[in-house]
Amino acid sequence: MFKITGLSHYYNYGQENQVMALEGIDLDIKKGEFLTVIGTNGSGKSTLAKHLNALLLPSQGSVLVKGMDTRAAHLLWNIRQTVGMVFQNPDNQIVATTVEEDVAFGPENLGLPPVEIQRRVAEALDIVDMEPYRLSAPHLLSGGQKQRIAIAGVIAMRPECIVLDEPTAMLDPSGRKEVMETVLKLNREEGITVVHITHYMDEAVFSDRVLVMEAGRIALAGSPREIFAQVEQIKTIGLDVPQVTDLAARLRRDGYSLPPGILTVEEMVRELCQFG
Repeated sequence: MFKITGLSHYYNYGQENQVMALEGIDLDIKKGEFLTVIGTNGSGKSTLAKHLNALLLPSQGSVLVKGMDTRAAHLLWNIRQTVGMVFQNPDNQIVATTVEEDVAFGPENLGLPPVEIQRRVAEALDIVDMEPYRLSAPHLLSGGQKQRIAIAGVIAMRPECIVLDEPTAMLDPSGRKEVMETVLKLNREEGITVVHITHYMDEAVFSDRVLVMEAGRIALAGSPREIFAQVEQIKTIGLDVPQVTDLAARLRRDGYSLPPGILTVEEMVRELCQFG
């Protein structure tokens, strides 16, 4: 899906006050993969996300989306049809007075026939479990519901990949749960490639692969279990690990024989029951 080679990005590139945001990024993302990118503020994760659908262009290196170079202006339309973006504030992405009209906005701008637009809207709302709110005013919905509507608007465009840039940052725990269930459903049932930028470690647990960004570079890469088994290194970078993983690490230091990389409460319960 993506082939990133030697990607560097500098804000104010070529000027005296240029600032390095990414440096020397090499990364392949497979079709159908669920990739989570974590890192502290300023680590470059959001800058990386914006390169995936050409919102930003490389200062050096290249980003290929299904073989399409993001620097090729004539390919921009195709790239953005392939890769949809969802940002952290759902209110900034809602443009219409009803849910149905908002989800239809993208397909209408593609010039699709009304019958096809209606079909895509119904399908997208069904996927994110928002069909009962089809005629509702978006401003009356909860934060989690608004973000699901934003995701439905992207789905209606039929992208092969969705990039989510901290989509749960402004939501309460209930809203976060709603959005993450929707994102997992898109990946597991619809086969959509997902690149998820987050600072919530527990949201990374269910991904196929985790990238840890530090100072514009990839510091670590691997499965969630491989990454979060490195508790001390993760904390040195300035990040945390899922609470249950941290608890397991503390119990190991106290002499309990627990395996590294415990990620869920269920896994912890299963391991602790052996001491009964």
